[in-house]
Amino acid sequence: MAEFIIVSLCLLLLSVQAPAETGMIGINYGRVADNLPTPDKVVELLKSQGLNTVKLYDTDPTVLSAFSGSGINLTVALPNELLSAAASNQSYTDAWLQSNILPHYPSTQIYAIAVGNEVFTDPNNTNYLVPAMNNLYSSLKSHNLDASIKISSPIALSALQDSYPPSSGSFKSDLVEPAIKPMLDFLRNTSSFLMVNAYPFFAYTANSGQISLDYALFRNNSGVLDSGSGLRYSSLFEAQIDAVFAAMNKLQYDDVKLVVTETGWPSKGDEDETGASEPNAAAYNGNLVRRVLTGGGTPLRPDDPLKVFVFALFNEDEKPGPTSERNYGLFYPDEEKVYDIPLTVAELNGGGSESDAVNASKVVVVAVAPSPTVAGSGAGQTWCVANGQAAEEKLQEALDYACGGGGADCRPIQPGAPCYAPNTLDAHASYAFNSYYQMKARATGTCDFGGTAHVVTQPPRFGNCQFPTKY
Repeated sequence: MAEFIIVSLCLLLLSVQAPAETGMIGINYGRVADNLPTPDKVVELLKSQGLNTVKLYDTDPTVLSAFSGSGINLTVALPNELLSAAASNQSYTDAWLQSNILPHYPSTQIYAIAVGNEVFTDPNNTNYLVPAMNNLYSSLKSHNLDASIKISSPIALSALQDSYPPSSGSFKSDLVEPAIKPMLDFLRNTSSFLMVNAYPFFAYTANSGQISLDYALFRNNSGVLDSGSGLRYSSLFEAQIDAVFAAMNKLQYDDVKLVVTETGWPSKGDEDETGASEPNAAAYNGNLVRRVLTGGGTPLRPDDPLKVFVFALFNEDEKPGPTSERNYGLFYPDEEKVYDIPLTVAELNGGGSESDAVNASKVVVVAVAPSPTVAGSGAGQTWCVANGQAAEEKLQEALDYACGGGGADCRPIQPGAPCYAPNTLDAHASYAFNSYYQMKARATGTCDFGGTAHVVTQPPRFGNCQFPTKY
């Protein structure tokens, strides 16, 4: 009986310490270059970096064969130039599936097919998109693969008519009826997700006089308040994603999930490409990884962990356009890193080095989970406190917001009140942050304050002050 109790207790402890669902980081493997390593070497590189989710831009058989048995999940693509044929008849998608997917699946783990890429930028292709998606879905269904392989199509943010503030997000009116609503209907009916390509770099370089670089790079900042929703944004990336969510909500598709299929920052650019630099690329991608793997969702959808594909694995020397287009890679073609950033939870927990350019302290990933119930202990509770490594001016800005526009109850930290002592910025900010966090029912994303706060599972201790657990 004693052994049974011990085993049961161990299982209980393991279960309550299981990590909560976190975000996902994948990588785009583009090949518009004449100097890249062979696909089998690329697979080894990916595995050495702990990357197990990859997006391709075609279905090259040599590449798909290299991924066979690798355990890496792939999103592959049916290119834009095939949309017209794919939309015309299911016999075409039947043949395409027979030639490009079936010879490799399931030994090559193909999870999704991207039908086209940023199709709405070409009006000639817009009307082909959903018929092509439907035909390909029917082809998958005929092989009983419709539940195993998802179908979607990446859209660019240019599909939005309005995106600022995020709550005003809406799709272009001329796209809604012929394309957007039919596509979202398809995604809902097939339990798939919307693919979105989002680049804060483009918004920043075009509006560097109005957009803070810290805001664009996920660095500590006072944030931007959306007057329409009352939500405060600490990163341009989250604001862009929530603009898409707002646009979907306006059309009553708030149940459709979203995956960011491309985002990144170039390490080099032309003179007029403001912000394109190696330090900024390291900061953006490094802080993006931290945000995705340690945070929840966006302010508008805090309970949906972010799933993001970084663009891109390599610098691609044959891509046309400005210099930045050839310099989005995390790696040079010789497999050396362009800059050093963590890419996995293990590295975030201390297994990898960080670039000094990232300007963020090392994050330890702690799964916030209930503890075994003990009467009167407050077990299972969490609190929000100040990050002791945050800069004082950032901490003061966050405190001012919490006690001001945030609506936290800061009366107990006023002179003469029970929690005024100790009269330190860290103690007062911690009380205010926790007040806000508890007021918001401890929702994911409400203990951040531009990176100046974090969640703890033990009651905070500041003098004799007792931190509330609920409001």
